[in-house]
Amino acid sequence: MEELVLIIAVIVGVLVIGGGALLLGRRRGRPEAPPEPPDRTEPGATAVDALPEAPEAPPEPEVEAPPEPEVEAPPEPSPPPAPPTPAERFRDRLGRARSGLGASVATIFGRGITEEAWEALEESLIAADVGVEASTQLVEGLRERARAEGLTTGEEALALLKEVLRLELSVVDRRLSWREEGTTVWLVTGVNGTGKTTSIGKIAAKHTREDRTVILAAADTFRAAAADQLERWGEDAGARVVRAGEGADPAAVAFDGYASARSAEADLLVVDTAGRLQNKTALMEELSKVKRVLERDAGPCDEVLLVLDATTGQNGLAQAQAFMDAVDVSGVVLTKLDGTARGGIVIAIQRQLGLPVKLVGLGESIDDLAEFDPDAFVEALFADVAQDVDFDEGGDGSPDGS
Repeated sequence: MEELVLIIAVIVGVLVIGGGALLLGRRRGRPEAPPEPPDRTEPGATAVDALPEAPEAPPEPEVEAPPEPEVEAPPEPSPPPAPPTPAERFRDRLGRARSGLGASVATIFGRGITEEAWEALEESLIAADVGVEASTQLVEGLRERARAEGLTTGEEALALLKEVLRLELSVVDRRLSWREEGTTVWLVTGVNGTGKTTSIGKIAAKHTREDRTVILAAADTFRAAAADQLERWGEDAGARVVRAGEGADPAAVAFDGYASARSAEADLLVVDTAGRLQNKTALMEELSKVKRVLERDAGPCDEVLLVLDATTGQNGLAQAQAFMDAVDVSGVVLTKLDGTARGGIVIAIQRQLGLPVKLVGLGESIDDLAEFDPDAFVEALFADVAQDVDFDEGGDGSPDGS
């Protein structure tokens, strides 16, 4: 009996041990559930409030800002270029005359001071529109001075020619007349096509830029659209234009122009007149009437300017004489001087007519009307022309220069 009880106890123990081992193995094969977080909610808190607080983000590393690039100060604006001197303007614009008269004379004297050189010089001056009589007189005077001063080289003769031309052109007063009080009056005349109206526009532009008040009177009532052309120039120049209908009395327009100028206390009145042909007696008489009517109220005209075209040469002198007979011309505006190789017309006007060239046209822009400068003109005629000439140092006046 005791043996039976012992056997049963052994069997029971085996079963108990085996079941425990089996249970332990199952538990080791499953992952353990994570522990539940402790309950941090307070009464009335939401589920979001119960979430754990996020850890603070680590501070961003301090990054040094790159140094600011050095910005150079903008350069100071360069001053506007200085306006060209008279010598520079003449030199730039008289290339054709320089290549004509200037180069010809330099070449002539490059062979020395010979009788042939003097004869060739006279021919060259005549071809440059100096005129036959004036050319002969100039050459004779040069020849006598060269002998008296003992000149022996062509280079000396060229320097003497330049000196004589300067003196020739410097003997007259070329200043434009202005009144000390009241409105200055300039009457402008000339043949159609010489650049008369254009020159008036350039005159107006020059003086409005100098803070003068300028009024233009369109007394050329015979040519179609003449007043329109003058009005366009007046707009560009900043000058007011007094005009009337086509065919109106030119003298009346000139009178109205002065009345307007006096009322406005203008500094300058410029009167444009018809481009009359010198052989039209009636038209010349009309020009005289314009001047008389204008001066009856305004007093004597301060300037009566005759516009001549430099490219017409000696023909311009015949025109000038006819205008001088009709009105008392005080000076010449010589246009298109930059467009001719015959710059000697300046000398001819002064020698043959006794009129000073006061203004010259050196181009087409509104700024290309300049006061005539004899020194600048002569230098421009002969600038650099002697550089390419091998002057004969042995010329002594003999035909072969020996």
